[in-house]
Amino acid sequence: MDYSIEGRHYKTLVPVRVGITGGLISKIEEINGCDNQTLIAPGLVDLQVNGFQGIDFNEAHTTQEEVRQVTQSLWDVGVTTYFPTVITNSDERISASLHTISAACSNDQLVNQTVKGIHLEGPFISKDPGPLGAHPEAYVQGPNWDLFCKWQDKAEGRIKLLTMSPEWPGSVDFIRKCVESGVKVALGHTAASPLQIKEAVEAGASLSTHLGNAAHVMLPRHTNYIWEQLANDRLWCSCIADGFHLPEAVLKIVFRVKSGKCILVSDSTKFAGLDEGSYQSPIGGEVMLDSQGRLSLKAYPELLAGSAKPLLDCIAYLVRTKLLSLADALEMASIKPCQYLNPSAIPGLSPGSDADLMLLNQKNESLTVLKVIKSGQLVHSV
Repeated sequence: MDYSIEGRHYKTLVPVRVGITGGLISKIEEINGCDNQTLIAPGLVDLQVNGFQGIDFNEAHTTQEEVRQVTQSLWDVGVTTYFPTVITNSDERISASLHTISAACSNDQLVNQTVKGIHLEGPFISKDPGPLGAHPEAYVQGPNWDLFCKWQDKAEGRIKLLTMSPEWPGSVDFIRKCVESGVKVALGHTAASPLQIKEAVEAGASLSTHLGNAAHVMLPRHTNYIWEQLANDRLWCSCIADGFHLPEAVLKIVFRVKSGKCILVSDSTKFAGLDEGSYQSPIGGEVMLDSQGRLSLKAYPELLAGSAKPLLDCIAYLVRTKLLSLADALEMASIKPCQYLNPSAIPGLSPGSDADLMLLNQKNESLTVLKVIKSGQLVHSV
């Protein structure tokens, strides 16, 4: 089906008509006499989604239908591509989660088009308090290629991103094997030395997962894994800009140092969209969600337990604090992750790119999603 939409280009604010043919953007042309103030922007791409609105990918009995429900809920807040994230757990639990997500993709075309890959965050991470974060220490282990291959089989090849710590023996060889198999390797939840960080990057690690979080409370002021990752020009980095995970000053520094190689992620959990209160979570056990949307471990309130904010809220926060323009924040949550995953792909709002779009209303400091288009199909409208 061929059709077109009209509005203002998110970057130039010029009125445009966007033609859509066969799930792709066929043309973009400027138009005159358009009073429509709606912004047309690329759909959001979130590489770290643990769950959303009461559903968690890490729970034992999550169903294919619930994967479909999360996908629909994410469309409603502008996310047209995401990576379900499976964290440190038992072999059986990880296998079950991967199988359920993969089966949901196999049985629903639009879910399959939206879930571009699975993010396996752990269990090959640090056991140190701080870097461990909310992951269950009992299941943390060193990198195991045979086990990873077993999980990749369960996922039917859908694991596209792995977060690990290179502090373990055998990490360099493991990273090389992952990269050779087409899996992107990210460094995170790590207590690695600067030398181990360098060796990991040489082996093919290409991303820092939520840099600045899941870290020791106290670090050596000069020689540490955060500075080392910031300084390495070959590493992209992801950040959680929900107003809780990183102070404004830290975000400002990361955006400047990693200019062009920074990605926004939500790290959202099942508590995104729920009321404040105490909850039981597969990520960290008992957690507290306060009235401002901050999610923390109940026993250790200084430690965060993931995020309860969707990606659109992170964009609004960056615009509200004037850390980024709306256009730059949108690109950091759409075009940049696509470029990281596939540098040769046609990104964003361009002829030939996928028709993954959202129509936004910006009023003062708030953003409202009016319509969302996935692969040329309207999947959300208000």
